[in-house]
Amino acid sequence: MIGHVIGVDAGGSRTRVIVADAAGETLSTAEREGAAIKPGEIDRSASIIAAAVRDALATIDPTLGEPRALCAGVAGAGRENERRALAEALHAESLAEEVLVLTDAEIALSDAFGDEAGIVLIAGTGSIAYGRSPSGTLERVGGWGPTIGDEGGGLWIARRALSIVAAATDGREPATALVGAILTAAELDDVEALIPWAAGATTSQLASLAPVVVASAEAGDLRANALLGLAAEELVLHVRTLARALFVDERAAVQVALGGGLLEPGSALRKRVEHRLKSAVPGSKVHGVPIVAARGAVRRALHAGAVAEETAG
Repeated sequence: MIGHVIGVDAGGSRTRVIVADAAGETLSTAEREGAAIKPGEIDRSASIIAAAVRDALATIDPTLGEPRALCAGVAGAGRENERRALAEALHAESLAEEVLVLTDAEIALSDAFGDEAGIVLIAGTGSIAYGRSPSGTLERVGGWGPTIGDEGGGLWIARRALSIVAAATDGREPATALVGAILTAAELDDVEALIPWAAGATTSQLASLAPVVVASAEAGDLRANALLGLAAEELVLHVRTLARALFVDERAAVQVALGGGLLEPGSALRKRVEHRLKSAVPGSKVHGVPIVAARGAVRRALHAGAVAEETAG
């Protein structure tokens, strides 16, 4: 029998852990700061994930013994060498008998559709779309990281908002409520103070400005509204590209699930994305059930544990 397993969703801002029994029922949860992989910082990601896992394990019955398997879906884990390095680092932490490292998009797809065809679009600190075709082909669009990609994600929005604030202060752009809103969020009194603040800010601190843009857009600020619209266009383009690659074209019937902090049900950006999908990807049908990526990781951990048992048997 498999015993209990661990599912981890490690993003840019938060790391979430679910410990579940053999039936997939939650035994405990925990949360820590983001553990997304950054170049050269595998040990940092492993340390945060291990600490979060131990937080969750500390609250369950110790007589249950060692977890059978751990699956970690990690933002930035798109390259095989980094997945392997993180898996080795987590295995060295002695957290579970089996360790599997996937991308955050893979565990989101698993939670949304299991083994069925569909596309997941995630917009949190970063952005990525991941899909499975009716024949089982898997493909990714986006997820290139904050330096050269992640269009439509929180960090991408925040950086563009800071540029807008600078331009508006110069007079190169019209006045915008983003200036005051971002200064308030950063707890600063002067626009020039944004220079050292942004230079020293963590990824999570920068990405926290994205909700400020959303709030300003909802309050009627034209520049914030335009930026949010651009973010929606970029995100929809991810889905359109995958629909063409995996489902013949964008008019074919395709299930689409939306996840990540910026695309939570009822959010302003999600509403824009859903509206734009109707015309840009007319065959799409938005999956209404919220994605719980850590739950998808539990599913994959249970599968990994079952495969290991069969192999051992």
